Amino acid sequence: MKQYKPNNRKSASAGSPSPRKKRGNNLKHIMFRYVLITLGILLFAVAIGYKLFRTTVVDSDHWDKKASAELQHIDTIAPVRGDILAADGTVLVTNLQYYDVRVDFGSEAFAGKAFVENLEALCDSLALHFPEHDKDGWREALQKQYTAQKKSRSYRLLSRISYADLELFRTFPFFNMPNRNKTGLIEEPYMKRDCPYGDMARRSIGRVGQTKTCKEIHGISGLEKALDSLLYGVPGTYKRVPFTNRIGNWTDVPATAGWNVTTTIDITLQDILEQELNLILDSCQAEWGSAVLMEVATGDIKAISNLERDKDGRYIEAYNRAVVAYEPGSVVKPISMMFALEDGLVNNIDEVIPIGGSFPYGGGRAITDSHFNSQLTVAGVIEESSNIGMARIIVRGFDKDPAAFVRRFDDIGFFEKMNSGIYEEERPRIHHNPSRLDMSRMCFGYATAIPPLYTLSVYNAIANGGRYVRPRLVKGLSRDGVDSVIPVSYIRDRICSEENAAKLRTMLRRVVDGSRGTARRLKNCRVPLAGKTGTCYNLDTVTKQYDHAKKRLAFCGFFPADNPRYSMMVLTYHPRKDLLGAAACSGTVMQNVAEKMYSRGMLGNTTDFHDNVPASPAPPVINAPARPGDYTLLRSAISGPLQARVISTPKGNYGDTSMPSVTNMSFRDALAVLEKAGYTVKFRGSGRVRHQQLVGDKTIMLTLSCS
Repeated sequence: MKQYKPNNRKSASAGSPSPRKKRGNNLKHIMFRYVLITLGILLFAVAIGYKLFRTTVVDSDHWDKKASAELQHIDTIAPVRGDILAADGTVLVTNLQYYDVRVDFGSEAFAGKAFVENLEALCDSLALHFPEHDKDGWREALQKQYTAQKKSRSYRLLSRISYADLELFRTFPFFNMPNRNKTGLIEEPYMKRDCPYGDMARRSIGRVGQTKTCKEIHGISGLEKALDSLLYGVPGTYKRVPFTNRIGNWTDVPATAGWNVTTTIDITLQDILEQELNLILDSCQAEWGSAVLMEVATGDIKAISNLERDKDGRYIEAYNRAVVAYEPGSVVKPISMMFALEDGLVNNIDEVIPIGGSFPYGGGRAITDSHFNSQLTVAGVIEESSNIGMARIIVRGFDKDPAAFVRRFDDIGFFEKMNSGIYEEERPRIHHNPSRLDMSRMCFGYATAIPPLYTLSVYNAIANGGRYVRPRLVKGLSRDGVDSVIPVSYIRDRICSEENAAKLRTMLRRVVDGSRGTARRLKNCRVPLAGKTGTCYNLDTVTKQYDHAKKRLAFCGFFPADNPRYSMMVLTYHPRKDLLGAAACSGTVMQNVAEKMYSRGMLGNTTDFHDNVPASPAPPVINAPARPGDYTLLRSAISGPLQARVISTPKGNYGDTSMPSVTNMSFRDALAVLEKAGYTVKFRGSGRVRHQQLVGDKTIMLTLSCS
């Protein structure tokens, strides 16, 4: 008997759809999607093909023009600006690369954990080597940036640091990591004109800046501007060219570096002149001073300084007053006397001239002198600086034609531009058609405006036997192994005879050596001086009246008087105490410069001041430590065994209470002040003193910066 078995297939199919039917539906959906994707790809390909066809065929002219324009784009390559050098080749101004250091705190790769772990050590290093902040200050600044909700992507940590400082910074904790991305370090290089000697002759050298019309760097004052076309060089060009995988820059015409300019400045003489001018200005509390030292035979300006009192009472390099026209005062009298000698108005310097108490002439107020003389010799007129005597001599020849006196200045080339190399150079301002009254005042230094450099040039000619050499601040150019020497030039081959030049030198020598000379206080100088004093009151430009409370004091001359090698002019304005006369103030600067040059054997002399120099010169001064905080000065008293005496310098406190403040001084001045106070000086950087720190017993660390 057969057993009944239910039909499970049928019962199963009754409760659920057939599996075969499900697979068929999925295939249909998959195929539908596949078709859609394929159609999308085809449409996209068609669009690309269409765009490609349109770009390469339909719009080919348009894109060819754009490509050509891009490839033809030409831009400028800035040339390297030339250096300015001293006479011996020492660099006065050059181009140096500095860096701004920034940190990207918002970088995804920034290693925050390592930053936190190294923060204390990092702040220690920053405070030690970059003391703009102390340790707490650096920690506060860095934590503020790190914890900020919106982190800075370019936080400036340090600015204007040298490459050496940058290398040092890379050794600091956290920033010494091999992977720079994790530190967020950004280094921004830029070129800067740098002066290794600080403000030495800074006004004469000048400055550079960006022009308003373009981003080029050009000179804006001094030599930098006067010789900008040479220093700047010739810009190059680059253009865009297609490379294998990109369009890049291709140098088409390389830039030509600027010429290196060799000046006539002597570093040693410049240092001497600046120190002596600063010393006298500080002693008499003058408002400003200007001094120029020139070599007689060549006209080379060996040193030039312009110092002005700032709000803190310090003297800094300021406006170049050596080439600015002022009423000169009595320093013009030797020029007038030169005309009188050349034109035969006087011949014998011992001729007696009547003086008296006053000299009415030209219808104006009578001409007077500061002291009474009934009569003077011609040489005495210069020696005692007589206005009356000078006017009486000049009116002999120019009474009927006052303009002829001005033409005498024109004859010697006095109105021609000096082209000394100093951009701010002004020309003398003298009325070309003066009245008799004006002419009588011009001859002793009023009713005129003459730059000190022009006055000095005539004195230099007198010292040079009458040959009128052109003052110059530039003596050569060099570039790429090519040296171009600029020869000595003359404004006039001769402006007076040798005989008359000798007479004038005798008169100027008597101003210093004479018993009644206006500069007789300079007589005891180790170097014989010759020159002329000049005093002039300041003319108020509003009221047109002279302010008798403010004087310009001038001294112009040359040395050694018997064989002139250097000429010099010093002009000081408004001394407030002590040295109130022209010889005492301006003349003392010349005296001190001459004696320092003499002591260094720079005038062809022995460097010993004594008349009887021993056969075996004494040993040099030796400084050696005696005990902590003190120093021993050893000086030889006699030849043979060394005899010593001890001079103790008071020991300063280990703190800032006894330390002189030298902030914002040049390094040279700061070094002189601190070493004079008995400190040992260490420094880093270049430029002016921005921070000082006592790092040991009598040891000071100076941080210098050009910013």
